[in-house]
Amino acid sequence: RLEMRNFGVKVSVIEPGYFKTMITNVENLQGNFLSTWKKLPEEIRASYGESYLNQFVASLKVMQKGYNTDLSLVTNCMEHALTSLHPRARYSAGWDAKLLYIPLSYLPSALTDAV
Repeated sequence: RLEMRNFGVKVSVIEPGYFKTMITNVENLQGNFLSTWKKLPEEIRASYGESYLNQFVASLKVMQKGYNTDLSLVTNCMEHALTSLHPRARYSAGWDAKLLYIPLSYLPSALTDAV
C-alpha cells in the first residue's frame, strides 16, 4: 500500500472475516486436505499423526458454524473503497474481523500467538 503511494495509486486493504463461500466449504476443504495427506510421504504423516488431520477437520466444522452468509458486507467495503473520494486505508468486513482480528492486531505477538 505504501509502496504504491509514490506512484499516485491509493490502495485500500479489505480484511474480511470468515464468510460462507465455496472456498470455505468444509466438504471441499476436507477433500483437498485428505488428497494432500495421502500424497505426503509416510514419514511426514507419521510425524503429524492421523489425529492431527482429524482434529483439524473437526475444527473446520466448528468454525463453519460462525461463518457469515451476508457477502454484501464485503462487497459494500469494496464499493466504498472504489467510489469514495477519500477511501479508508483498511476495511474490516464481518463481526469477527471487527471484534477479534482488529483488537488482536494491537496486542503483542506473544499474546496473539497464544490466542
